Amino acid sequence: MKLLLNLCWIILGGGFVIALEYLFVGLVLCLTIVGIPFGVQCFKLAGLGLVPFGKDIRVDPTAPGSGLAGGLLNIIWCLCAGLWIFLSHVALALGLAVTIIGIPFALQHLKLATLALVPFGKRVVPAR
Repeated sequence: MKLLLNLCWIILGGGFVIALEYLFVGLVLCLTIVGIPFGVQCFKLAGLGLVPFGKDIRVDPTAPGSGLAGGLLNIIWCLCAGLWIFLSHVALALGLAVTIIGIPFALQHLKLATLALVPFGKRVVPAR
């Protein structure tokens, strides 16, 4: 079932476009040394954006970017990009939630929105 939902997500839910956007931005951010931590978070978002069904987000104190440094990086991320990405995912979720078929896709956009707001110190894990 997860495979079918992920295929529908890639084709109908915009997963392919979202993943490409995150990959492109991650590559651009990795061109500078200062942007590498933010680029890595974009790659995490790209992976979840491509196939979100069957994956969960967990707060992990051992994840790279956790602790005080991760908190500061989350503040910078949220002010520069995270808030806008969060709002775009919420807007897409609201648009998809209007139809019954779009509700599972809307839930995945909300999952992406929570990770896009503050990605440092979180890990994407297989769902139980």
